[in-house]
Amino acid sequence: MSNTKAALKAAKAALDGHQYAAAANEAQKVLDVDPNNYHANVFLGLACDKQNKNDEAERVYEVAAKLKPNDPLVWQGFITLYEKQAGKKIDQYGDAAIHLAQCLMAMDDKERCQTVIDKYVGFAKQHGTRSQYKHALEMMLPTSSLYDYLEGRFPKPDYIYTKVVEITEAEEKERINKEIGERRTRLGAKIGQVTMEVKREVFQGSNLEYLYGCIIDWTSDDDLRRLYEEKALQRAYDTLAVLPPKQKEAKRAQVVKSAEGLVILKHPFALAWMVTLEWKDREVIESYDVGLLREYTELFSSDGLSKVLRAYLSSEISPFPQQIKQSTDDSDEDEMTIMTADDRLLLMSEGAEESPRSVLSQRLMAEYYTFLDEYASAVDSAKKAREQISLEAQVSGLQFRDNLDAVNVILATALIHYQSPRNHPEARSLFENILERKPVNTSALIGLGLILEEEDDYEGATDSLARALKQSTDVKVKAEYAWCKAMTGDHGTSLKELEACLPELEKADVKTKSLRAQTLYRIGMCIWNLDPSKRARKDRAGAYARFLSSLQANLNYAPSYTILGIYYADYAKDKKRSRKCFQKAFELSSSEVEAAERLARAFADQREWDLVEVVAQRVVDSGKIRPPPGSKRKGISWPFAALGVCQLNNQDYAKSIVSFQSALRISPDDYQCWVGLGEGYHNSGRYIAATKAFEQAQKLETSIGGVQAEDTWFCKYMLANVRRELGDYEDATQGYEDVLSMRPTELGVTIALLQTHVESAWCSIELGYFGQAAESAGKAVAVAAVVVKGRPAAFNLWKALGDACAIFSWMQAYLHRFPIEEVRSVLGNDKTVEMFEQMSDIDKVGASSLDQLCPTKQTPVTLEQCIHAAILAHKRLVHTCVHDVHAQAVAWYNLGWTEYRAHSVMGKDSTASPKNNGSVYLKASVRCFKRAIELEAGNSEFWNALAVVTTQLNPKVAQHAFVRSLYLNDKSARVWTNLGALYLLQHDNQLANDAFTRAQSADPEYTHAWLGQGILALLLGEVKESRSLFAHAFEIADASTIVTKRLYASSAFDQSLEQVSPSGTTDILQPLFALHQLKSQITTDYVFEHLQALLCERISASDEAIASLSAVCARMEEEYETSESSLSLARFAQAKADIARACLAAQDFDAAVENAETALDLSADLDSNSEAFNTCHRYRLSAHLTAGLAYHYTGLMDKAITMFRAALEETDGNPDVVCILSQVLWAKGGVEERDVAREQLFNCVEKYPGHAGAIILLGVIAMLDDDQDTAEAVTADLHDLRTRTDLDEQYQLKIGRLLAALAISHPGTETRESVIIGEATTAVMLAPSQPHGWSQLAELSDDAFPTEMVLLTAVGSVPPKGALDAEALGKAFAGSSRPANAQRAVMMAPWVAAGWEGLL
Repeated sequence: MSNTKAALKAAKAALDGHQYAAAANEAQKVLDVDPNNYHANVFLGLACDKQNKNDEAERVYEVAAKLKPNDPLVWQGFITLYEKQAGKKIDQYGDAAIHLAQCLMAMDDKERCQTVIDKYVGFAKQHGTRSQYKHALEMMLPTSSLYDYLEGRFPKPDYIYTKVVEITEAEEKERINKEIGERRTRLGAKIGQVTMEVKREVFQGSNLEYLYGCIIDWTSDDDLRRLYEEKALQRAYDTLAVLPPKQKEAKRAQVVKSAEGLVILKHPFALAWMVTLEWKDREVIESYDVGLLREYTELFSSDGLSKVLRAYLSSEISPFPQQIKQSTDDSDEDEMTIMTADDRLLLMSEGAEESPRSVLSQRLMAEYYTFLDEYASAVDSAKKAREQISLEAQVSGLQFRDNLDAVNVILATALIHYQSPRNHPEARSLFENILERKPVNTSALIGLGLILEEEDDYEGATDSLARALKQSTDVKVKAEYAWCKAMTGDHGTSLKELEACLPELEKADVKTKSLRAQTLYRIGMCIWNLDPSKRARKDRAGAYARFLSSLQANLNYAPSYTILGIYYADYAKDKKRSRKCFQKAFELSSSEVEAAERLARAFADQREWDLVEVVAQRVVDSGKIRPPPGSKRKGISWPFAALGVCQLNNQDYAKSIVSFQSALRISPDDYQCWVGLGEGYHNSGRYIAATKAFEQAQKLETSIGGVQAEDTWFCKYMLANVRRELGDYEDATQGYEDVLSMRPTELGVTIALLQTHVESAWCSIELGYFGQAAESAGKAVAVAAVVVKGRPAAFNLWKALGDACAIFSWMQAYLHRFPIEEVRSVLGNDKTVEMFEQMSDIDKVGASSLDQLCPTKQTPVTLEQCIHAAILAHKRLVHTCVHDVHAQAVAWYNLGWTEYRAHSVMGKDSTASPKNNGSVYLKASVRCFKRAIELEAGNSEFWNALAVVTTQLNPKVAQHAFVRSLYLNDKSARVWTNLGALYLLQHDNQLANDAFTRAQSADPEYTHAWLGQGILALLLGEVKESRSLFAHAFEIADASTIVTKRLYASSAFDQSLEQVSPSGTTDILQPLFALHQLKSQITTDYVFEHLQALLCERISASDEAIASLSAVCARMEEEYETSESSLSLARFAQAKADIARACLAAQDFDAAVENAETALDLSADLDSNSEAFNTCHRYRLSAHLTAGLAYHYTGLMDKAITMFRAALEETDGNPDVVCILSQVLWAKGGVEERDVAREQLFNCVEKYPGHAGAIILLGVIAMLDDDQDTAEAVTADLHDLRTRTDLDEQYQLKIGRLLAALAISHPGTETRESVIIGEATTAVMLAPSQPHGWSQLAELSDDAFPTEMVLLTAVGSVPPKGALDAEALGKAFAGSSRPANAQRAVMMAPWVAAGWEGLL
């Protein structure tokens, strides 16, 4: 014990001497002996503290505190230790401070106790967080164990609570913001929902409301108390807003109690008053406490709701007694301050804008707007009130059913009149919803009755208003009830009841006057309808007097003006007054549909379409024309129809379509609307829709009455126009003729018929129906003869006549059908010399040319007469439109193209240079186009035309004109193509290619662009590319283009010449058809007629070839006799050689010999130095061969051999000629001749070792002569030949059969059948995709497989995959045993007997 004390004393001394290590050692010695020694632990802790061994010191202090928890020394050590560590151990510091203070309280040392607490609070404030500081402050609150001991020494509780509240509010705000920021980024999170969830969590776990209550309880400052009462109410309200519906009731009661308390104290806190006023569920305003309302206006004089209340309470619709406010001035008299109506409305509007969240404000505003008949504003305010009721219901959890019903009544009442009757379904739904719950709601019954009245359901309206009258004595309801009876036909009873209402309508206010005017009008209408006789209605003491009385009561009552207008129009016959009445009625109300209709008709009669449109549009905007769904009232279609007519006149076709469609939705059987709709579709280019509209109108002509027969012609006329636009010219013509049968003097229809015939003719030319085109052009001339009698100055007349005449120049084969006498008659009608003298000094076509239009039987119509007639027609067109600049420019343009057409078909001199000696027509066309450009320089087509006609005259001018045209319209494929042709003529291939490419981009279907590319490719040596381009151009071209047919036919013939095997029929048909059409268009183009004959020869059309070649020979002979040139002689000789070959094919051997010898004689006369002599060898060879074959078939073998020998000499041993000669020699039968044939063939094979014909003939001769050595040699050559791929099927078939025959004629060990089958099998192996080997095998075998393979390979060998013709394909189908294939064989080649045999 003595050692322990000594050690403790030593430790104390060391501490006093600041020897902390020694003190720690001494204290440790004591603890080694006695671990529970309190002072040793304290001394050790202090020593460690001084040595900055904080953790060791804290551990030792904890041991000492457990030993003596009520001793202040150890707790003082804790505090000293923690103070040194600043903010690291504030929470532990707080615990130590509390223990120390309790120890000091036990020792009754108040000074030190207070010092400890004050020191701790200051330390926490300086070094701690907000939470730690709040914890420190809570030690000074009444809830602390030290408060009673130190009461009076601590600050007042309300001050401490205020500090705690401030810290708590800051913490909550920070937490809310943090949580919202974190949660809002989650997938699918919504900011509103996240905010509500976070606030709910924070508010439910917060004690802030309790702290507010503590401040309220402890503070003696009334202002502070009121402040925290406001905060407590706001906090409760915010909490209520985020609570789920099931938890709202208790909190709502708390909010209401707090709010009512503040209101009782008349404390100006807006939320409290809002809760008290807005949360009152009142169906009528009378249920509110007016004193409370007035107190609110006094407390919140500048608030929006206060302004609304102040104005409302002073209004005439306020259910509360007026409060008289007295103002003092220098006099002793009191003066009432009265608010005017304008000031009241302004104040209420301003208040409603400032309080958009107030239900009461928007409700009162809607009610007042309804009173003022400002229904649009009433609807807006009522809808805002409904939205706010919904929001308040979500916050408070209350239903506000009465409030909502009251607002819905106001809304529905306003909807009755706002845009009536568009909103009637919504208003009716609102009223019916209210009446389901409140069957005796007077306002709803009245509103429903008014809606039914508007919908012409007067029985239902009468019932609803009768129920309302049981609850109300309102004179307006009585008047409406009586009027509904009148509308049901009970005018007498209604008249009495309406007159009974008049005594109650004697007040001078505006509402009463308006109702009195309405009642007087209705009384007048009852009198008007009781006796509908003209005498009674004209009586000025009857209904007329009531209408005037109505206007005396209210000058702005529109229906009275309408009925007075009807009176003046129908009975007083005063149009001026009636129009004024209708205008006044419509100015006052756009709902006066009757007045509007009469006004619109009057304006339409005067052609004042702008006024018609204004009237109709205003009626449409009024909303009165469309009945609501389920209404018995019929819709009104005439405003939409009137709008459609006005829009048609304004060329606004899209809008007119919409207007007519709207009219037809209301009146589907309106004939005129269908016609108007069709016209709108037609003018906007929607022809299919227009056709359907006009057809529907025509159906209505017979299905409904009321359509006059004379009124249907326009529909027929427009339908004909539509069909004309669609290219259905036959139906269009029939339509025009039907109209003319009804109205023969309708000149516009006649001109339309004329134009239709011309357009039909052009269309027929494009389709290749030239006979039909000639017929249509003739009909056009006949119609023009009718038009010229009625209107010779018509622009379209001469344009159509000129086109009709020019059409015959595009089909010269039909010139004999040109109605020249009728044309002469039309042109000569009312003529003057000046009409035809334009350009006559250049083109020599004038009035004298008209006299030349007189053909005789000896002199048929010529192309010149046809062209001159077209030129004269266009010249008269120029003379006709001399006063119209634009029309004159077009007339010159048309005349220019006609002159150029004349130049193209007959005015060009091929021997003269166009630049030095151009056609007179070409010069005239240049002048015409220049004149057109002078009149209208902005037309790109005019510049293009000028460029075309000057292309060869002056290329620089042409280029400038093309560039100008493209500047005006760079999308024109025609201009780009013409420019490319210009560059092509100037040998600038690159620019030409660029221009043609641009043309193809602008319009891929433009034919001449592809032709230009084809010509360019041909010039560059790309023959294959040019042929494909020509073929494509021909496929997309119409039948009127001549150059397309020429180039396509020429390229197709050249391609057929280059082919090793002969062209199939399908390859020849299209070029042949093109040349047939070309012959109809140009009858003098003998070069291409010659080409046509050659193509006919290739498809075995010998008779047609002979006819064409005969015409060519006659023309060539005539040309040779005129010119005697070697070139003409060569052409004549070639034609004779070709016709000889055609005659041979037709088995006219004598003619073949004659023509062939003529060709040989003519070609023999050619000069050997001429160019034509170098090209005569081919047709001389043809003539020799033709003559030889003709002699052979006539039995003149010697002459035949002579011809063949001559052919052989001229061709220097041509192997084909050798083969023909050998066959003829062998056929003659003599030994010498046959030896010569063998010799010729051997020489041919030696010279041309791969010639299949010669080898096959040698093989046949060897087999006939039984020459085994020759047969063996030939067999070897035949085996080599059959492996060649350039031989066609016929040669392959011959080789196979010859090999089989040779094998049979020189048999070995194999049988005859096996040899034949072997050769057929070899043919199949060499060419398995070709049908010839399979056909041989099928003939030798009974197996079905070879037959099927014949058919399969034949189908795969037809064009374009192969060259198999229709006959071979038909035989392949016929070889099958199936009846279906036999039918196909007949379809493929009906001339083949095998197909018909297969059907047996």
